[in-house]
Amino acid sequence: MVGAAPTVLVEGDPGRERPLGLADDAFEQRRPVRGQITKSEVRAVSLYALGLRLDSIVWDIGAGTGSVAVEAARIAYRGQVYAVDKDVESAGLLESNVARYGDGRVNITIGAAPEILRELPDPDSVFIGGGGIAMPQIIAEVVDRLRPGGRVVANFAAMERANATYQAMKQASMSPQLTMVAASRGRELPDETLRLEAMNPVFVVWGQK
Repeated sequence: MVGAAPTVLVEGDPGRERPLGLADDAFEQRRPVRGQITKSEVRAVSLYALGLRLDSIVWDIGAGTGSVAVEAARIAYRGQVYAVDKDVESAGLLESNVARYGDGRVNITIGAAPEILRELPDPDSVFIGGGGIAMPQIIAEVVDRLRPGGRVVANFAAMERANATYQAMKQASMSPQLTMVAASRGRELPDETLRLEAMNPVFVVWGQK
């Protein structure tokens, strides 16, 4: 018919909303130390760097509250996400957040990396939010298991650790990149004026196999 509007087909689940950008306060967090979570500003950069597809297999190592795992599952909703953490005492928080937001696609694995990773299927994308002194072994295991074209993204508070991981990725021919995310949030004062409150900077390192 002349003048008829074109038909646009959108791939996805019909009638299914997939909201992204959950607020930090939406997640249950560790007490008494609050704030041990990948902040939303850093989460946005990290999720972009992961290069997720609809059917990606994702590892979130050092999952903590599960914020990255949950949001990754909302992008890779035809894949599977594995949230890995060694903190048994905080596992309840991870389980609660995954049950609330994970949409049945986040699998929780409690145990220390890299040993526990050997039980998981080979990944397309890996996020590393914690590793400590085991980071070199974790990077080696991840690079070995990562599928061709896959990506690794790691977050650090210290430049020294970020540089060490950058160099490890470089030696593995992953052409790494590094970005520092230094965001500030607006805070309203008693006189209703606004000030900017700086957040701790985070170094985001990523590379592709």
